[in-house]
Amino acid sequence: MNVALLLPEFEEGGVERHVLWLAQGLSGRGLGVTVISRGGKLVGELPEKVPHVGLPVHAKNPVTAVTAALRIARMARRGECHLLHAHSRVPAFVAWWASAFSGIPWIMTCHARYSKNAGLLPLRRADGAICVSETVRNHLQEFLPERTTVIPGGIPLSRGEGPFSGEVDAEGPNPGRRGDVPRRCRLLFVGRLTRVKGIAFLLDLLARDDLSGRAWSLDIVGDGPLRNELFRLVSEKGMANRVTFHGFREDVESFLVRCDCLLFPSLDEGMGLVLAQALAAGIPVLASDLPAVRELVADVDFLVPAGDADAWSSRLRTGLDGGVFPVLAARRTFSLDEMCDRTVTFYDTVLSPGAKKGIRTE
Repeated sequence: MNVALLLPEFEEGGVERHVLWLAQGLSGRGLGVTVISRGGKLVGELPEKVPHVGLPVHAKNPVTAVTAALRIARMARRGECHLLHAHSRVPAFVAWWASAFSGIPWIMTCHARYSKNAGLLPLRRADGAICVSETVRNHLQEFLPERTTVIPGGIPLSRGEGPFSGEVDAEGPNPGRRGDVPRRCRLLFVGRLTRVKGIAFLLDLLARDDLSGRAWSLDIVGDGPLRNELFRLVSEKGMANRVTFHGFREDVESFLVRCDCLLFPSLDEGMGLVLAQALAAGIPVLASDLPAVRELVADVDFLVPAGDADAWSSRLRTGLDGGVFPVLAARRTFSLDEMCDRTVTFYDTVLSPGAKKGIRTE
């Protein structure tokens, strides 16, 4: 089985990391895997036997998208792929057209609660769909093909396999992990610098009088369209000596193991890969109370209403004053192996002789 994974770009973010780990896992199971995107920083992390094909599958221009679809269809006719697996809405259009040109099936993984508009038109025509959470499936129900399943995004768990597989360095966790009040509590945000991830909300919150006078620092790991705006905000609020922008980093786990608390202030989520990593590793967390987060977290009473500045300020003051933030119990940890095994099973269902649209997989 040869599978082509399509996504807009391979820079950073939960979707990109999901595809990287999926490509590694599928390749390790003997599948032929090709990643198709406009390219990006993560291309260099693909296994040697997983080629990357640079195509403008991110482009919303119909002519450009159809041209990319024709090239992918030629790949399919040469036997280079038997199934197309899209990981965003624009690549879904490309996969749909490439499928029509070549006759091979295509599926889509839905990673978020997408806006319900014409951008979801291809989804009903797919040969199958995977949703990363029940929250996403419930939101998109009317647009999904009948052959749909939920497969949460898995994370590497075993030693030597991925995040948290190594030893904590000599610095170790901050004192706040042990219940002592640290001189400066080390807070952490990891994610794309976009409004939906709540980073602008978080910085406005930390600049409030009731928090600015307390001892904290904030590491921001990630990049995105709000970067320059956030730089200006931090400067204007006089927080430049307390907030550090690290940009894109491949060693996210090194930040997680040394922080006193991961802040997860998202305003909306499809799943929350970074949150899942933190829960699996026992990292203290303050997280927004969202349906997708409730699927991951067992201690829902510790969740904070999304976008509620007073509630977030109160929880932060409590943690900063006591030097301890809650370590939340995971409802369930979904491993990368489980994700890959269930994905391969779904592929087999879609590719099985006589497979037809109209079969729902639970």
